[in-house]
Amino acid sequence: MSVFLVGRFCRQIVTHNSQIRNPFVLPLVQSFHLYTGRPSCVNPLVNSMIQQISVSEDFFFKQLFDRVSCTYSYLLADVKSKEAVLIDPVIDLAERDAKVVDNLGLKLKYSVNTHMHADHITGSGVLKKLLVGSQSVISKASQALADKYVEHGDIIEFGPHKLEVRSTPGHTNGCVTYVCHAQGMAFTGDALLIRGCGRTDFQEGSSETLYESVHNQIFSLPENFRLFPGHDYNGILDTTVSEEKKFNPRLTKSKEEFVELMKNLNLPYPAQIDKALPANKVCGLYNLPTEMEEKFKSVLNV
Repeated sequence: MSVFLVGRFCRQIVTHNSQIRNPFVLPLVQSFHLYTGRPSCVNPLVNSMIQQISVSEDFFFKQLFDRVSCTYSYLLADVKSKEAVLIDPVIDLAERDAKVVDNLGLKLKYSVNTHMHADHITGSGVLKKLLVGSQSVISKASQALADKYVEHGDIIEFGPHKLEVRSTPGHTNGCVTYVCHAQGMAFTGDALLIRGCGRTDFQEGSSETLYESVHNQIFSLPENFRLFPGHDYNGILDTTVSEEKKFNPRLTKSKEEFVELMKNLNLPYPAQIDKALPANKVCGLYNLPTEMEEKFKSVLNV
């Protein structure tokens, strides 16, 4: 069986001819997609595949992973100007992220958050100290501290590349999705997960609002857009609009069914929320747990 690998990372196209296997979750996870060259009339998943948009040669992309919170962070950059943005950094791995940026010769312009997280502390504050000149970004509706606030319809630029801000509340009031139209990518945070979605039972969550956000702002994107979530707990790296519209067990239901399902999830109290929220309200610069204060004492001048 002939298999080819789609996806360019800093002008590189990789080919692969071995059998398709489940992707491994690595410390630095790169998002790869395998497709068979032979159509299938039996497998419904193969039939659901559609041609994806190839990234341009001046666009750099790297997917990063935090094993503890199962959080994905995304490093995007312009190959020519070296300007970069990092989406949803985690404070525990801020030094790793800064090293990656430095090793690649990039200039971090923004550390961007999709929302005010409850399961980990953002790395935005520490990265501002480690990479002088970078700024933190979060939605104005989140009511958290940041250098730059964004609202629905705003554009974040790095080099010639653009991220459109789409308001997608429901998991929290301040959730946004960042869409890179030219590269066919959207970074959905916790609003839409792979075959799932963020919970709606805290931080002003609303199942009705989340359902409308996903259907109006994410499912309205082209079918072949790749979607990159804030988390995944099963080792899957990304998905597509087409896949989620067909296979998401929650959001393929009617709005009424979705609301009833979310109401009866009976999820436990978030384990890290009491540590994460106070720190995330102030950009991960203050109100840190003792171990974090000690770790970054020299960086943050605590």
